[in-house]
Amino acid sequence: MKARTQVLTALLIVCAGLLLAGCPTRTSIANINRDPGRFVGKEVTIAGRVSSSFGALGSGIFQIDDGTGTMWVFSQSFGVPGNGARVATTGRIEQGFSFGGRSFATIL
Repeated sequence: MKARTQVLTALLIVCAGLLLAGCPTRTSIANINRDPGRFVGKEVTIAGRVSSSFGALGSGIFQIDDGTGTMWVFSQSFGVPGNGARVATTGRIEQGFSFGGRSFATIL
């Protein structure tokens, strides 16, 4: 019985490790804003609360605040979440982006 408990415990630890290894590492918005050139073209994951959004016909842009800073996120085909929604998103950092007549310095 003791050996069975040890095997089940070991299996549980291995499964938890595999589950956590599959989760993308989040990058703070402050780190991206501090040196955006370092992240251009690279895939990053950010998470936070939507503080502003606008869009039409499935495309749009929304701003995420993670408590360390804010960043605009462009959504081409998935619509935009409403203000106050908690979201996590993964994408590539771009600089010098325009949408809807507005220019954005750094965007995901």
